[in-house]
Amino acid sequence: MRNGIGAAAAMVAGMLALAACGGSDGDSGTSGASGKTRIKLVVNGGLGDKSFFDSAYAGLKRAEKDLGYELKVVELGSDRTKWEPGFEDAAAADDYDILAAGTFEVTDYIGELAPQYPDKKFWVFDAPVDYTGKNGTCSDKCKNVYSVTFKQNEGGYLAGFLAEKLVADKALKGAESLKKVGVMGGVKTPLIEDFVVGFKAGFTAAGGAKSDVLVQYVGGDKPFGDPAKGKEISTALYGQGAALVWPVAGLSGLGTFESAVSTKRYTFGVDSDQYQTLTDQAQKNTVVTSILKNVGNALYKAAQDDQKDSLKYGAVETVGLSEDAVGYVNDEHFEQLVPERIRSELQAAADQVKSGSAKVPSAL
Repeated sequence: MRNGIGAAAAMVAGMLALAACGGSDGDSGTSGASGKTRIKLVVNGGLGDKSFFDSAYAGLKRAEKDLGYELKVVELGSDRTKWEPGFEDAAAADDYDILAAGTFEVTDYIGELAPQYPDKKFWVFDAPVDYTGKNGTCSDKCKNVYSVTFKQNEGGYLAGFLAEKLVADKALKGAESLKKVGVMGGVKTPLIEDFVVGFKAGFTAAGGAKSDVLVQYVGGDKPFGDPAKGKEISTALYGQGAALVWPVAGLSGLGTFESAVSTKRYTFGVDSDQYQTLTDQAQKNTVVTSILKNVGNALYKAAQDDQKDSLKYGAVETVGLSEDAVGYVNDEHFEQLVPERIRSELQAAADQVKSGSAKVPSAL
């Protein structure tokens, strides 16, 4: 992108910014014909992952319904060569007041574009832009960008703790003889490693051996958009003796649920309540619980704060268990699969993380 936006584009950007009446810092003004503040969610992929992006969309839809925003969604697809021009086009169009985008893969795009549109606002979720400007982006320190990140290591800790308790207690029907568990990441980056590091810490805190945690990555051109490869890798993990596999890989994780059905093993969901979002009943039944990254809740809160002019632009906010930004699903299905003693121990572990008495390592 650094070579993709020339002087002419910058001039057009400036003209658009002057013509627009969108809000700047401390101003939630609108420029749409409806008079509503317009949010444009730009997805570097597609909706339908039944986890991360769907959670973001659900939170912004709720903001549209409850708070009077107007929402537009742009899906850029899984072809990465289209992301850069896609973000350029999305930012240049005068059909938004707030542009929202997420994952560590988009922060440089936003960091370069936001300074060119000072009268627009940008929300980045799951990873921050480089406010220092040291990596060549954020030439104005991105003073119109709000970043929210999550303590996914805390969610990972609970996942690992629960996984060890389940295998140690031989609580997973049909997998009583197995003691290993697996984590499938999309790609090995600090953010994904934060899930893994937390998981291993929780697993060992519950009494398990770190060597019993199997980890593999999807990789390739579509690490977060390749269900077929996700199924292949998950099947390999189950074949190595994993009683359950936790996919942290977006759409690729859908292959894990298919594999769990065919191998008669178990899974944890990620980001959203995947027992609810999956449509195949056999796949739903493999989901013990989902480790939530409440992206939608965080964006809904951002929408509330922006209306109050209290959202902090030019800074990053980090949220975790204490802010109800991460957690796990505790419902009737969970209670059917997980013995009461283990549920109590898991809640105690969550309380320890919230209080700070349990220190969770991070890869960030």
